[in-house]
Amino acid sequence: MKTKHPKGLYLLFSVEMWERFSFYGMLALLVLFMKKFFGWSTETAGNIYGWYIGLVFLTPILGGYLADRFFGPNKCIMAGALTIAAGQFVLFSVPFTSSVTSFYIGVALLIIGNGLFKSNISVLVGNLYPKDDPRKDAGFTIFYMGINLGAAIAPIVCGYLGEKVAWEWGFFAAGIGMIIGFLTFLLGKKKYLGNLGEHPASPKAKISSSEDNKPLTKIEKQRMAVIFIMGFFVIFFWFAFKQNGASLTLFASESTNRILPLINWEVPASWFVSLNAVFILIFAPIFSRLWIKLAEDKKEPSTPAKFVWGLTLLAFGFVVMAVAAYVNYKFGKVGVLWLTGSYLFLTLGELCLSPVGLSLVTKLSPARYASMLMGAWFLANFVANKLAGQFAGMYDKINHVKFFMFPVATALGAALLLLVLRKYIKRWMHGVH
Repeated sequence: MKTKHPKGLYLLFSVEMWERFSFYGMLALLVLFMKKFFGWSTETAGNIYGWYIGLVFLTPILGGYLADRFFGPNKCIMAGALTIAAGQFVLFSVPFTSSVTSFYIGVALLIIGNGLFKSNISVLVGNLYPKDDPRKDAGFTIFYMGINLGAAIAPIVCGYLGEKVAWEWGFFAAGIGMIIGFLTFLLGKKKYLGNLGEHPASPKAKISSSEDNKPLTKIEKQRMAVIFIMGFFVIFFWFAFKQNGASLTLFASESTNRILPLINWEVPASWFVSLNAVFILIFAPIFSRLWIKLAEDKKEPSTPAKFVWGLTLLAFGFVVMAVAAYVNYKFGKVGVLWLTGSYLFLTLGELCLSPVGLSLVTKLSPARYASMLMGAWFLANFVANKLAGQFAGMYDKINHVKFFMFPVATALGAALLLLVLRKYIKRWMHGVH
Protein backbone atom coordinates (compact mmCIF):
# COMPACT_ATOMS: atom_id res chain seq x y z
CA MET A 1 0.00 0.00 0.00
CA LYS A 2 1.28 3.48 -0.86
CA THR A 3 2.12 5.66 2.14
CA LYS A 4 3.61 8.70 0.37
CA HIS A 5 1.20 11.59 -0.15
CA PRO A 6 0.79 13.71 -3.33
CA LYS A 7 2.85 16.91 -3.43
CA GLY A 8 -0.32 18.92 -3.96
CA LEU A 9 -1.32 18.09 -0.39
CA TYR A 10 1.47 20.27 0.94
CA LEU A 11 0.50 23.20 -1.27
CA LEU A 12 -3.08 23.00 0.04
CA PHE A 13 -1.67 22.55 3.55
CA SER A 14 0.15 25.89 3.20
CA VAL A 15 -2.79 27.78 1.72
CA GLU A 16 -5.17 26.50 4.38
CA MET A 17 -2.62 27.41 7.05
CA TRP A 18 -2.74 31.08 6.04
CA GLU A 19 -6.50 31.13 5.66
CA ARG A 20 -6.86 29.70 9.16
CA PHE A 21 -4.31 32.21 10.43
CA SER A 22 -6.65 34.90 9.13
CA PHE A 23 -9.77 33.23 10.53
CA TYR A 24 -8.46 32.43 14.01
CA GLY A 25 -6.61 35.73 14.28
CA MET A 26 -9.92 37.52 13.94
CA LEU A 27 -11.82 34.93 16.00
CA ALA A 28 -9.45 35.28 18.97
CA LEU A 29 -10.25 39.01 19.11
CA LEU A 30 -13.93 39.07 18.15
CA VAL A 31 -15.72 38.67 21.49
CA LEU A 32 -13.10 40.66 23.40
CA PHE A 33 -13.26 43.44 20.80
CA MET A 34 -17.05 43.68 20.97
CA LYS A 35 -17.04 43.77 24.77
CA LYS A 36 -14.06 46.07 25.35
CA PHE A 37 -14.15 48.38 22.33
CA PHE A 38 -17.89 48.72 21.69
CA GLY A 39 -18.89 47.98 25.30
CA TRP A 40 -21.51 45.42 24.30
CA SER A 41 -22.87 42.87 26.78
CA THR A 42 -21.76 39.24 26.88
CA GLU A 43 -25.18 38.22 25.57
CA THR A 44 -24.97 40.58 22.57
CA ALA A 45 -21.36 39.65 21.81
CA GLY A 46 -22.17 35.94 22.15
CA ASN A 47 -25.10 36.16 19.75
CA ILE A 48 -23.06 38.04 17.13
CA TYR A 49 -20.24 35.53 17.59
CA GLY A 50 -22.73 32.71 17.04
CA TRP A 51 -24.14 34.26 13.87
CA TYR A 52 -20.64 34.86 12.53
CA ILE A 53 -19.17 31.42 13.11
CA GLY A 54 -22.49 29.89 12.04
CA LEU A 55 -22.72 31.72 8.73
CA VAL A 56 -19.10 31.00 7.76
CA PHE A 57 -20.19 27.34 7.74
CA LEU A 58 -23.52 27.94 5.97
CA THR A 59 -22.24 29.88 2.95
CA PRO A 60 -19.95 27.01 1.77
CA ILE A 61 -23.09 25.39 0.33
CA LEU A 62 -23.34 28.29 -2.12
CA GLY A 63 -19.57 28.26 -2.71
CA GLY A 64 -19.71 24.54 -3.45
CA TYR A 65 -22.63 24.98 -5.85
CA LEU A 66 -20.83 27.74 -7.75
CA ALA A 67 -17.70 25.61 -8.00
CA ASP A 68 -19.56 22.47 -9.11
CA ARG A 69 -21.68 24.19 -11.75
CA PHE A 70 -19.90 27.28 -13.02
CA PHE A 71 -16.37 28.23 -11.97
CA GLY A 72 -14.49 25.23 -10.58
CA PRO A 73 -12.89 25.09 -7.12
CA ASN A 74 -9.74 27.07 -7.95
CA LYS A 75 -11.46 30.28 -9.03
CA CYS A 76 -13.75 30.15 -6.00
CA ILE A 77 -10.79 29.64 -3.67
CA MET A 78 -8.97 32.67 -5.08
CA ALA A 79 -12.08 34.87 -5.04
CA GLY A 80 -12.77 33.77 -1.47
CA ALA A 81 -9.24 34.56 -0.34
CA LEU A 82 -9.40 38.11 -1.72
CA THR A 83 -12.84 38.68 -0.18
CA ILE A 84 -11.60 37.50 3.23
CA ALA A 85 -8.60 39.83 3.01
CA ALA A 86 -10.92 42.73 2.14
CA GLY A 87 -13.05 41.95 5.20
CA GLN A 88 -10.03 41.98 7.51
CA PHE A 89 -8.87 45.34 6.14
CA VAL A 90 -12.35 46.81 6.65
CA LEU A 91 -12.17 45.65 10.29
CA PHE A 92 -8.74 47.29 10.47
CA SER A 93 -10.50 50.61 9.81
CA VAL A 94 -13.14 50.21 12.54
CA PRO A 95 -11.05 51.38 15.56
CA PHE A 96 -10.28 54.60 13.65
CA THR A 97 -13.92 55.34 12.78
CA SER A 98 -15.82 53.56 15.60
CA SER A 99 -18.30 52.68 12.86
CA VAL A 100 -20.63 49.82 13.74
CA THR A 101 -21.66 49.71 10.07
CA SER A 102 -18.06 49.13 8.98
CA PHE A 103 -17.77 46.38 11.60
CA TYR A 104 -20.76 44.56 10.13
CA ILE A 105 -19.52 45.07 6.55
CA GLY A 106 -16.15 43.58 7.47
CA VAL A 107 -17.76 40.58 9.14
CA ALA A 108 -20.09 40.09 6.14
CA LEU A 109 -17.13 40.03 3.75
CA LEU A 110 -15.43 37.41 5.92
CA ILE A 111 -18.57 35.26 5.81
CA ILE A 112 -18.87 35.50 2.01
CA GLY A 113 -15.17 34.82 1.48
CA ASN A 114 -15.24 31.77 3.74
CA GLY A 115 -18.20 30.46 1.78
CA LEU A 116 -16.25 30.57 -1.47
CA PHE A 117 -13.07 29.18 0.05
CA LYS A 118 -13.85 26.59 2.70
CA SER A 119 -15.62 23.66 1.03
CA ASN A 120 -13.65 23.91 -2.20
CA ILE A 121 -10.17 23.53 -0.75
CA SER A 122 -11.31 20.49 1.25
CA VAL A 123 -12.69 18.93 -1.93
CA LEU A 124 -9.34 19.47 -3.67
CA VAL A 125 -7.62 17.53 -0.89
CA GLY A 126 -10.01 14.63 -1.38
CA ASN A 127 -9.54 14.71 -5.16
CA LEU A 128 -5.80 14.20 -4.77
CA TYR A 129 -6.53 10.55 -3.92
CA PRO A 130 -8.45 7.74 -5.63
CA LYS A 131 -11.95 7.20 -4.26
CA ASP A 132 -11.17 4.39 -1.78
CA ASP A 133 -7.51 5.20 -1.11
CA PRO A 134 -6.70 4.20 2.51
CA ARG A 135 -4.28 7.17 2.69
CA LYS A 136 -7.18 9.62 2.51
CA ASP A 137 -7.96 9.83 6.25
CA ALA A 138 -4.24 10.25 6.93
CA GLY A 139 -4.00 12.90 4.20
CA PHE A 140 -6.83 14.89 5.71
CA THR A 141 -5.14 14.62 9.10
CA ILE A 142 -1.97 16.14 7.61
CA PHE A 143 -4.09 18.83 5.95
CA TYR A 144 -5.62 19.42 9.35
CA MET A 145 -2.15 20.21 10.65
CA GLY A 146 -2.06 23.11 8.20
CA ILE A 147 -5.35 24.35 9.59
CA ASN A 148 -3.99 24.23 13.09
CA LEU A 149 -0.53 25.60 12.38
CA GLY A 150 -2.31 28.76 11.27
CA ALA A 151 -4.66 28.54 14.22
CA ALA A 152 -1.73 28.17 16.63
CA ILE A 153 0.17 31.20 15.36
CA ALA A 154 -2.81 33.49 14.81
CA PRO A 155 -3.96 34.14 18.40
CA ILE A 156 -0.36 34.70 19.47
CA VAL A 157 0.35 37.24 16.72
CA CYS A 158 -3.06 38.82 16.16
CA GLY A 159 -4.14 38.42 19.79
CA TYR A 160 -1.01 40.10 21.11
CA LEU A 161 -1.24 42.96 18.58
CA GLY A 162 -4.96 43.43 19.24
CA GLU A 163 -4.89 43.23 23.05
CA LYS A 164 -1.47 44.70 23.83
CA VAL A 165 -0.81 47.18 20.96
CA ALA A 166 -4.06 48.23 19.26
CA TRP A 167 -7.12 46.38 18.00
CA GLU A 168 -6.61 47.48 14.39
CA TRP A 169 -3.17 45.86 14.09
CA GLY A 170 -4.61 42.48 15.06
CA PHE A 171 -7.07 42.67 12.17
CA PHE A 172 -4.40 44.02 9.82
CA ALA A 173 -2.12 41.05 10.54
CA ALA A 174 -5.01 38.68 9.83
CA GLY A 175 -5.56 40.38 6.47
CA ILE A 176 -1.88 40.11 5.53
CA GLY A 177 -2.00 36.38 6.35
CA MET A 178 -4.82 35.87 3.85
CA ILE A 179 -2.94 37.78 1.14
CA ILE A 180 0.04 35.45 1.65
CA GLY A 181 -2.31 32.47 1.34
CA PHE A 182 -3.77 33.83 -1.92
CA LEU A 183 -0.32 34.34 -3.45
CA THR A 184 0.81 30.87 -2.33
CA PHE A 185 -2.12 29.26 -4.14
CA LEU A 186 -1.85 31.48 -7.23
CA LEU A 187 1.85 30.76 -7.73
CA GLY A 188 1.80 27.06 -6.82
CA LYS A 189 -1.42 25.62 -8.23
CA LYS A 190 -0.19 24.90 -11.76
CA LYS A 191 3.01 23.21 -10.59
CA TYR A 192 1.53 21.08 -7.82
CA LEU A 193 -2.11 20.56 -8.87
CA GLY A 194 -1.93 20.61 -12.67
CA ASN A 195 -5.48 20.91 -13.97
CA LEU A 196 -7.05 19.69 -10.74
CA GLY A 197 -9.79 22.12 -9.68
CA GLU A 198 -9.60 24.26 -12.82
CA HIS A 199 -13.00 23.26 -14.14
CA PRO A 200 -16.44 22.66 -12.60
CA ALA A 201 -17.36 19.04 -11.92
CA SER A 202 -20.70 19.43 -13.71
CA PRO A 203 -20.54 22.35 -16.17
CA LYS A 204 -23.93 23.93 -16.71
CA ALA A 205 -23.60 23.69 -20.45
CA LYS A 206 -23.17 19.92 -20.31
CA ILE A 207 -25.79 19.04 -17.74
CA SER A 208 -28.54 18.07 -20.17
CA SER A 209 -26.35 15.77 -22.25
CA SER A 210 -23.71 14.41 -19.88
CA GLU A 211 -23.45 11.48 -17.51
CA ASP A 212 -24.08 13.96 -14.69
CA ASN A 213 -27.77 14.09 -15.58
CA LYS A 214 -28.28 10.40 -14.82
CA PRO A 215 -30.44 9.65 -11.75
CA LEU A 216 -28.69 8.81 -8.52
CA THR A 217 -28.45 5.11 -7.75
CA LYS A 218 -29.81 3.59 -4.55
CA ILE A 219 -26.25 3.18 -3.21
CA GLU A 220 -25.42 6.84 -3.99
CA LYS A 221 -28.59 8.00 -2.23
CA GLN A 222 -27.84 5.93 0.87
CA ARG A 223 -24.25 7.12 0.98
CA MET A 224 -25.45 10.72 0.69
CA ALA A 225 -27.91 10.05 3.51
CA VAL A 226 -25.00 8.93 5.71
CA ILE A 227 -23.36 12.34 5.16
CA PHE A 228 -26.43 14.04 6.63
CA ILE A 229 -26.81 11.51 9.44
CA MET A 230 -23.21 11.96 10.50
CA GLY A 231 -23.64 15.70 10.11
CA PHE A 232 -26.36 15.53 12.77
CA PHE A 233 -23.85 14.12 15.27
CA VAL A 234 -21.29 16.73 14.26
CA ILE A 235 -23.69 19.39 15.60
CA PHE A 236 -23.24 18.08 19.16
CA PHE A 237 -19.48 18.16 18.83
CA TRP A 238 -19.07 21.68 17.43
CA PHE A 239 -21.78 23.14 19.66
CA ALA A 240 -19.50 22.36 22.59
CA PHE A 241 -16.15 22.82 20.92
CA LYS A 242 -16.86 26.33 19.63
CA GLN A 243 -16.96 27.62 23.19
CA ASN A 244 -13.22 28.05 22.60
CA GLY A 245 -13.65 31.54 21.14
CA ALA A 246 -16.40 32.55 23.57
CA SER A 247 -17.01 31.12 27.06
CA LEU A 248 -13.59 29.44 27.32
CA THR A 249 -11.93 32.73 26.33
CA LEU A 250 -14.07 34.57 28.89
CA PHE A 251 -13.08 31.98 31.52
CA ALA A 252 -9.44 32.62 30.61
CA SER A 253 -9.97 36.37 30.86
CA GLU A 254 -12.01 36.49 34.05
CA SER A 255 -11.36 33.30 36.05
CA THR A 256 -7.80 32.24 35.25
CA ASN A 257 -4.62 33.49 36.88
CA ARG A 258 -2.57 34.37 33.79
CA ILE A 259 0.40 36.02 35.51
CA LEU A 260 3.71 34.30 34.75
CA PRO A 261 5.48 34.23 38.15
CA LEU A 262 9.11 34.56 37.08
CA ILE A 263 8.65 37.55 34.78
CA ASN A 264 5.41 38.97 36.26
CA TRP A 265 3.78 39.21 32.82
CA GLU A 266 0.13 38.52 32.10
CA VAL A 267 -0.58 36.15 29.22
CA PRO A 268 -3.28 37.57 26.89
CA ALA A 269 -6.57 35.69 27.26
CA SER A 270 -6.77 35.27 23.47
CA TRP A 271 -3.61 33.14 23.50
CA PHE A 272 -5.41 30.20 25.08
CA VAL A 273 -7.21 29.61 21.77
CA SER A 274 -3.80 28.52 20.44
CA LEU A 275 -3.64 25.56 22.84
CA ASN A 276 -5.97 23.52 20.66
CA ALA A 277 -3.87 24.17 17.57
CA VAL A 278 -0.59 23.43 19.34
CA PHE A 279 -1.95 20.08 20.50
CA ILE A 280 -3.15 19.34 16.96
CA LEU A 281 0.37 19.90 15.66
CA ILE A 282 1.74 17.51 18.28
CA PHE A 283 -0.82 14.74 17.91
CA ALA A 284 -1.96 14.95 14.27
CA PRO A 285 1.14 13.14 12.91
CA ILE A 286 0.57 10.41 15.50
CA PHE A 287 -3.08 10.01 14.48
CA SER A 288 -2.13 10.08 10.78
CA ARG A 289 0.30 7.20 11.22
CA LEU A 290 -2.14 5.43 13.55
CA TRP A 291 -4.94 5.31 10.95
CA ILE A 292 -2.55 3.97 8.28
CA LYS A 293 -1.09 1.37 10.65
CA LEU A 294 -4.52 0.19 11.77
CA ALA A 295 -5.67 0.03 8.13
CA GLU A 296 -2.63 -2.12 7.24
CA ASP A 297 -3.47 -4.45 10.13
CA LYS A 298 -7.19 -4.48 9.16
CA LYS A 299 -8.05 -3.06 12.59
CA GLU A 300 -8.97 0.53 11.73
CA PRO A 301 -12.20 1.66 13.48
CA SER A 302 -15.08 2.67 11.25
CA THR A 303 -15.89 6.36 10.86
CA PRO A 304 -18.93 6.10 13.21
CA ALA A 305 -16.68 4.48 15.85
CA LYS A 306 -14.14 7.29 15.49
CA PHE A 307 -16.96 9.79 15.98
CA VAL A 308 -18.02 8.04 19.20
CA TRP A 309 -14.48 8.42 20.52
CA GLY A 310 -14.42 12.06 19.46
CA LEU A 311 -17.62 12.92 21.29
CA THR A 312 -16.54 11.04 24.42
CA LEU A 313 -13.15 12.77 24.62
CA LEU A 314 -14.85 16.13 24.10
CA ALA A 315 -17.14 15.39 27.07
CA PHE A 316 -14.10 14.72 29.28
CA GLY A 317 -12.73 18.13 28.27
CA PHE A 318 -15.81 19.84 29.62
CA VAL A 319 -15.77 17.75 32.79
CA VAL A 320 -12.37 19.37 33.42
CA MET A 321 -13.92 22.81 32.85
CA ALA A 322 -16.80 22.08 35.23
CA VAL A 323 -14.33 21.11 37.96
CA ALA A 324 -12.27 24.23 37.20
CA ALA A 325 -15.39 26.37 37.52
CA TYR A 326 -16.11 24.79 40.93
CA VAL A 327 -12.54 25.46 42.10
CA ASN A 328 -12.84 29.05 40.90
CA TYR A 329 -16.12 29.48 42.77
CA LYS A 330 -14.66 28.09 46.02
CA PHE A 331 -11.11 29.42 46.00
CA GLY A 332 -10.75 32.13 43.35
CA LYS A 333 -8.91 32.22 40.05
CA VAL A 334 -7.54 28.89 38.83
CA GLY A 335 -4.19 28.02 37.28
CA VAL A 336 -3.59 27.73 33.56
CA LEU A 337 -3.32 23.92 33.71
CA TRP A 338 -7.11 23.58 33.95
CA LEU A 339 -7.70 25.18 30.56
CA THR A 340 -4.67 23.36 29.19
CA GLY A 341 -6.07 19.99 30.25
CA SER A 342 -9.49 20.80 28.83
CA TYR A 343 -8.04 21.83 25.48
CA LEU A 344 -6.01 18.60 25.37
CA PHE A 345 -9.15 16.44 25.61
CA LEU A 346 -11.01 18.65 23.13
CA THR A 347 -8.14 18.30 20.67
CA LEU A 348 -7.95 14.52 20.92
CA GLY A 349 -11.68 14.39 20.30
CA GLU A 350 -11.36 16.72 17.33
CA LEU A 351 -8.71 14.50 15.71
CA CYS A 352 -11.06 11.53 15.94
CA LEU A 353 -13.90 13.43 14.30
CA SER A 354 -13.17 16.51 12.20
CA PRO A 355 -10.53 15.45 9.64
CA VAL A 356 -12.16 12.02 9.49
CA GLY A 357 -15.50 13.68 8.71
CA LEU A 358 -14.01 15.74 5.88
CA SER A 359 -12.50 12.58 4.44
CA LEU A 360 -15.83 10.74 4.76
CA VAL A 361 -17.66 13.33 2.66
CA THR A 362 -15.17 12.98 -0.20
CA LYS A 363 -15.50 9.17 -0.02
CA LEU A 364 -19.29 9.08 -0.03
CA SER A 365 -20.13 11.96 -2.40
CA PRO A 366 -20.94 11.39 -6.07
CA ALA A 367 -18.24 13.29 -7.98
CA ARG A 368 -20.71 15.72 -9.59
CA TYR A 369 -21.94 16.89 -6.18
CA ALA A 370 -18.65 16.80 -4.25
CA SER A 371 -18.23 20.52 -3.53
CA MET A 372 -21.91 21.07 -2.83
CA LEU A 373 -22.08 18.15 -0.41
CA MET A 374 -18.95 19.40 1.33
CA GLY A 375 -20.85 22.66 1.74
CA ALA A 376 -23.84 20.73 3.08
CA TRP A 377 -21.51 19.05 5.57
CA PHE A 378 -20.60 22.48 6.87
CA LEU A 379 -24.33 23.20 7.30
CA ALA A 380 -24.09 21.12 10.50
CA ASN A 381 -21.38 23.50 11.66
CA PHE A 382 -23.69 26.44 10.96
CA VAL A 383 -26.36 25.00 13.24
CA ALA A 384 -23.79 24.05 15.89
CA ASN A 385 -22.01 27.39 15.83
CA LYS A 386 -25.20 29.41 15.98
CA LEU A 387 -26.29 27.39 19.01
CA ALA A 388 -22.80 27.73 20.49
CA GLY A 389 -23.02 31.52 20.30
CA GLN A 390 -26.47 31.63 21.88
CA PHE A 391 -25.29 29.30 24.64
CA ALA A 392 -22.14 31.38 25.22
CA GLY A 393 -24.36 34.44 25.59
CA MET A 394 -25.80 32.81 28.74
CA TYR A 395 -22.39 32.48 30.36
CA ASP A 396 -22.98 35.34 32.82
CA LYS A 397 -26.49 34.12 33.69
CA ILE A 398 -25.85 30.46 34.61
CA ASN A 399 -23.77 28.90 37.38
CA HIS A 400 -20.53 28.07 35.57
CA VAL A 401 -20.40 24.48 36.86
CA LYS A 402 -23.84 23.81 35.37
CA PHE A 403 -22.87 25.76 32.24
CA PHE A 404 -19.92 23.48 31.49
CA MET A 405 -21.77 20.29 32.46
CA PHE A 406 -24.42 20.89 29.79
CA PRO A 407 -22.00 20.11 26.89
CA VAL A 408 -20.91 17.02 28.80
CA ALA A 409 -24.47 15.72 28.82
CA THR A 410 -25.20 16.53 25.15
CA ALA A 411 -21.92 15.04 23.88
CA LEU A 412 -22.26 11.80 25.86
CA GLY A 413 -25.91 11.47 24.83
CA ALA A 414 -24.96 11.84 21.15
CA ALA A 415 -22.09 9.34 21.55
CA LEU A 416 -24.43 6.76 23.08
CA LEU A 417 -27.00 7.19 20.30
CA LEU A 418 -24.34 6.86 17.61
CA LEU A 419 -22.95 3.76 19.31
CA VAL A 420 -26.40 2.16 19.00
CA LEU A 421 -26.84 3.20 15.34
CA ARG A 422 -23.33 2.60 14.02
CA LYS A 423 -23.99 -0.85 12.53
CA TYR A 424 -26.98 0.42 10.54
CA ILE A 425 -25.02 3.46 9.34
CA LYS A 426 -22.15 1.25 8.16
CA ARG A 427 -24.57 -0.74 5.97
CA TRP A 428 -25.56 2.42 4.11
CA MET A 429 -21.90 3.28 3.57
CA HIS A 430 -21.62 0.20 1.29
CA GLY A 431 -18.01 -0.71 1.94
CA VAL A 432 -16.67 2.79 2.56
CA HIS A 433 -14.78 2.71 5.82
